[in-house]
Amino acid sequence: MSVGYEAPFRPMAVLLPPRPREPQPLPRVTMRHAILFVTAVLLVATVAHAQAPDAPAAAPAHEALTQEPATALTVIIKWLPLLMKGFLFNILISVLAMGLGTIAGLMLGLAQISQNRLLRQFAWVVTQFFRNAPWLVLLFFAMFMIPFQFNVFGYIIPFPDWVKAIIGFGLPVMANVAELLRGAIRSIPNGQWEAAESLAFSRNKTLWMIILPQCVKRMLPPWMNLYSLITMATVMANLVGVSEMLTLTAEVHAAEGGRPELLAPLYGFAMLCFFVYCWPIGRATQYLERRFHVKT
Repeated sequence: MSVGYEAPFRPMAVLLPPRPREPQPLPRVTMRHAILFVTAVLLVATVAHAQAPDAPAAAPAHEALTQEPATALTVIIKWLPLLMKGFLFNILISVLAMGLGTIAGLMLGLAQISQNRLLRQFAWVVTQFFRNAPWLVLLFFAMFMIPFQFNVFGYIIPFPDWVKAIIGFGLPVMANVAELLRGAIRSIPNGQWEAAESLAFSRNKTLWMIILPQCVKRMLPPWMNLYSLITMATVMANLVGVSEMLTLTAEVHAAEGGRPELLAPLYGFAMLCFFVYCWPIGRATQYLERRFHVKT
């Protein structure tokens, strides 16, 4: 370098202001999605038409007009309020089970990082048991092990089946949320614990004021994915006598004479309702993963 030459000043990377993150837009429904939806509807209609029994050829014209069965679309429109009532009941069960399981799971997850060894081991055993147990088995367990009524100071308090179903679905939610919280806390760098300790923060203050707020971003995408799974799993409640959407769909099919050509449209409509409800949740989960740069 020659004497008197001054290199141009370039600010160091650590001194530059952070670049603002550009929020990514939510996914939009494109023509490809519409084509896939129309193709699925036509496929369901084709299967339903193929299952329809052939009409008798010798039937008179006026008799055919009077005995012509209703189409699948007419049946769905006719029973739409009842079917949607059952679908809303599925959503209610999923929301309450998710809320109950989340509250219990947070406490169980905090117990897994407790300094008390016995409490930590007990929480680990409970988490692993309910996390690896089949959901249907837990549902039957809640249905048949919990009494249908309680006698409190001479007052009989009924315990309906749908409340037991909420508890049955809340048990796996509890275990999975506890594991999500434990993993989120473990993913926080140890330097933050040490920095908080150097600032004279107690362990509880460090946990509630520094660590747990950062765990929200890490837990939110898998928590939403878990909610989608619980929502789709609520159809198993029909096996234990809860009048949810699939139970009402079977009753509608029986009320319409049990015609085989109605099976695909009725259950296809139930599948469509769950898809329309759960698909945006899945897309929002992917958006949050990209927004928070969280890999699950």
